[in-house]
Amino acid sequence: MDLLQNYHNDDELDEHGQNPNSPPDSPSSPRLLPSKSAAPKVDDTMLALTVANQTLSKPIDPVQHSVAFNPTYDQLWAPVLGPAHPYAKDGIAQGMRNHKLGFVENAAIDSFVFDEQYNTFHKYGYAADPSASAGNNYVGDLDALEKTNGISVYNIPQHEQKKRKIEKKKEVVEEEGSGDVIDKEEVENPATDAWLMKNRKSPWAGKKEGLQTELSEEQQKYAEEHARKKAEKAGGEKGEAVVDKTTFHGKEEKDYQGRSWIAPPKDAKASNDHCYIPKRLVHTWSGHTKGVSAIRFFPKYGHLILSAGMDTKVKIWDVFNSGKCMRTYMGHSKAVRDISFCNDGTKFLTAGYDKNIKYWDTETGQVISTFSTGKIPYVVKLNPDDDKQSILLAGMSDKKIVQWDMNTGQITQEYDQHLGAVNTITFVDNNRRFVTSSDDKSLRVWEFGIPVVIKYISEPHMHSMPAISLHPNSNWLAAQSLDNQILIYSTRERFQLNKKKRFAGHIVAGYACQVNFSPDGRFVMSGDGEGKCWFWDWKSCKVFRTLKCHEGVCIGCEWHPLEQSKVATCGWDGLIKYWD
Repeated sequence: MDLLQNYHNDDELDEHGQNPNSPPDSPSSPRLLPSKSAAPKVDDTMLALTVANQTLSKPIDPVQHSVAFNPTYDQLWAPVLGPAHPYAKDGIAQGMRNHKLGFVENAAIDSFVFDEQYNTFHKYGYAADPSASAGNNYVGDLDALEKTNGISVYNIPQHEQKKRKIEKKKEVVEEEGSGDVIDKEEVENPATDAWLMKNRKSPWAGKKEGLQTELSEEQQKYAEEHARKKAEKAGGEKGEAVVDKTTFHGKEEKDYQGRSWIAPPKDAKASNDHCYIPKRLVHTWSGHTKGVSAIRFFPKYGHLILSAGMDTKVKIWDVFNSGKCMRTYMGHSKAVRDISFCNDGTKFLTAGYDKNIKYWDTETGQVISTFSTGKIPYVVKLNPDDDKQSILLAGMSDKKIVQWDMNTGQITQEYDQHLGAVNTITFVDNNRRFVTSSDDKSLRVWEFGIPVVIKYISEPHMHSMPAISLHPNSNWLAAQSLDNQILIYSTRERFQLNKKKRFAGHIVAGYACQVNFSPDGRFVMSGDGEGKCWFWDWKSCKVFRTLKCHEGVCIGCEWHPLEQSKVATCGWDGLIKYWD
């Protein structure tokens, strides 16, 4: 109690800290120290103002980095005063702004409803007020609203629709100038004449009256031109039609014994089995006015040589006797691409850029049959089997190999797997299979008659192989690769590349120069893009000899089947040369 009393009388202490009322010797009068607070000083001015005014009108400064008190919601969202932001002139806080003119709210109005009110306002002058809570409030011309009973452009009353239909019917009747009563069902049925008459005029029809029945002179001319081009195209799909002609240049077609001019000489036989490389030019045949694209010796005997020219002509030349042109075959309208004899030489095939394949009689020059798919044939071959000489294979520009039966003229098979134009067809394995090469840089092996690839050869390093030839022993294929080398593939089951045999040195890039073998298989030969003919040794793969044969490209070369040291070459200079 004395202690409480002391606290109560704390203000009555004198300058010495003693109460003058207490006795000096009293033990209950201790000496007291002044009181101190340990709490930090707090600025309670804002709190006092808040308590006094209950509402604080002063907003928070937006550039202020720290707030020393807890602001209320109203303070935080109070409008910014002064030029705080160029778009804040209307006093909207920057945090509430989503448009340069203020705060835009998403309105849940369907596009159809908006279009309806928009068009109604433009037609009648009034529209529903979207901000009104009740649906009956309108804005705009209220007199028009009362007059039309508040309809919109999309909900015209039934009687109004009927009224409009009747007005339209009257217009149609007045236009026709007849007072006939038009049946309502007829007008509404699109299959009737009344509906056609009613709807013949459209808003975008202009001043045209009815349908145009006659073509103008310009339209007539265009239609005729279009029909003519279409007919030409339809004709071109099956190859261009050309009159087949032939000219015999020899003295007589049969000799005094009645033998044909294509009959081989009786004494023609191989002198020996050993082949030699030719050294000198023996004879030159010149008769083609443009380049020669291919040459073929007469099978087995070689007493005649057939040539295909870019001047659209095919010629056959005498080799053994006179050395002159014996017959010219004219049946193509464009350059001849490939030629191929049948086994006995009495007939041959030609393939031209006019999309036609023709089967000729060698002796008479008559065209036996013509085949076409509407695509350019790049290579033609007959099946080498004697009992299948009526089966024709052609590699086309549309990536297919087409097989015809020449007896019926029907396509019997299509081998369709290549991804580019087909360049060569080579029969292997006793003619049971054939190998094709294409612009897609691959080799494919097919079973004859079955359009399924049994072997597909394609490597990243491979180039296109536009010429392939079979070795005389039938075990190897020589393929002219467009990277200036000749590659050798086995014809056995696996069709492997023989990496040890590779013939190079010539320049053939871009040209389908023919590659060939000597009859004994000891030499490989090929033309090149500079007019040379190259000879390599088969075993050592070394260059044996080169002959400068032609000006320009030496495209074809053939070894004579009987005379072992004689070779024929052809080039784009239009000449065929015979070397010994």
